Amino acid sequence: MTLQTPNYEDVLYDVTDGVATITINRPERYNAFRGQTCMELLDAFNRAGWDKSVGVIVLTGAGDKAFCTGGDQGAHEGQYDGRGIIGLPVEELQTLIRQVPKPVIARVNGFAIGGGHVLHVVCDLSIAAETAIFGQVGPKVGSVDPGFGTAYLARVIGEKRAREIWYLCRKYSAAQALEWGLVNAVVPPEQLDEEVRRWCDEILEKSPTALSIAKRSFNADSENIAGIGALGMQALSLYYETDESREGVAAFKEKRRPEFRKFYK
Repeated sequence: MTLQTPNYEDVLYDVTDGVATITINRPERYNAFRGQTCMELLDAFNRAGWDKSVGVIVLTGAGDKAFCTGGDQGAHEGQYDGRGIIGLPVEELQTLIRQVPKPVIARVNGFAIGGGHVLHVVCDLSIAAETAIFGQVGPKVGSVDPGFGTAYLARVIGEKRAREIWYLCRKYSAAQALEWGLVNAVVPPEQLDEEVRRWCDEILEKSPTALSIAKRSFNADSENIAGIGALGMQALSLYYETDESREGVAAFKEKRRPEFRKFYK
């Protein structure tokens, strides 16, 4: 049976054979999220998380170009356009992905950049197409993820590599991501859906209670990062009001190299 929730504008929601698929449906914006997107994702994850007919949740992006490219730079000039400390309840979304009592698989079909990269990192598992591209851009556009995007990333791939990703803002191939342990599997794009479904079917054979306990046990060791992130988001909110941060957004929109040090005080 397939269930559709038609009242979302930015998100598609589907439940088929025990798998809830949540799709960020903004391909024209490379599946970047705005405030409304985050609110709909929160609703969708709550819906799937407590639906006993769902055993696995898959998060992905519409189209074949992008999984998610983070916050929509066109939706803000300082703070973003939604609720929360910075106008985007991203810390709530990251926490919810970790708290839903069932595995969440990131189906990475293209660019996983910025806040989109953080979303795949906080998912339990990541399966990528060979064409997927990973990376961070925060320091290039006057931003940073001060919680799971930094501290938890270091838990996943190690301090040196995590710092490289944030300090240099390079882009990395799916093959490199697999080598670093950033993803679990890489397949040709035409095999991505089949591979994700195979992993889901294997998970659906397992005890849902045991999986829930295992997930909470895994998360317990890094739960303090949520507190670090909440503190960091308060600092980030203040940073977004500075000329230095705004220079990053302006340079991105004007397609030029930012001149951050002109505004560094």
